[in-house]
Amino acid sequence: MSTGSSMDATSASGGVMVGGAMMTPDKDIVANALNSSEHTTLVTAVKAAGLVPTLQGTGPFTVFAPTNAAFDKLPSGTVQTLVEPANKEQLTTILTYHVVPGRYLASDLKDGQKLTTVEGETLTVMKKGSSVMLRDAKGGMATVSIPNVVSSNGVTHVVDTVLMPTR
Repeated sequence: MSTGSSMDATSASGGVMVGGAMMTPDKDIVANALNSSEHTTLVTAVKAAGLVPTLQGTGPFTVFAPTNAAFDKLPSGTVQTLVEPANKEQLTTILTYHVVPGRYLASDLKDGQKLTTVEGETLTVMKKGSSVMLRDAKGGMATVSIPNVVSSNGVTHVVDTVLMPTR
């Protein structure tokens, strides 16, 4: 049953519905994200940080992609401040903390596993059954709401919270 909501399941064609759009394995991570109505803030931030060419590269990458609602949980004005050119370095640090080199499906992730991000710090995986959560460097928790969105250059897991590095 496809409702266009973030909880849609994998379709028969191998794609996954995210933010009202079909994410398909023949598109790269950025091309898939551009179509999601739930990831407009993330796409804006990736563009402001100049990370589009990197995330369109060969990879493979595993991206933990915060939704617009995840960004909305940040203190008022945070996103607007981060996308200003003067804050590009801090924005890049936060965004690259959501990217892990390699291709990790949810089934590849183990409870207690440490993932070293492109930013250099680690995320800790927590699994309970088929649920996947991540603990960031500051102790914050994000839950994977849609796992295994496969792209041509990696895999994306939709998360409900922006992960924060220590720096």
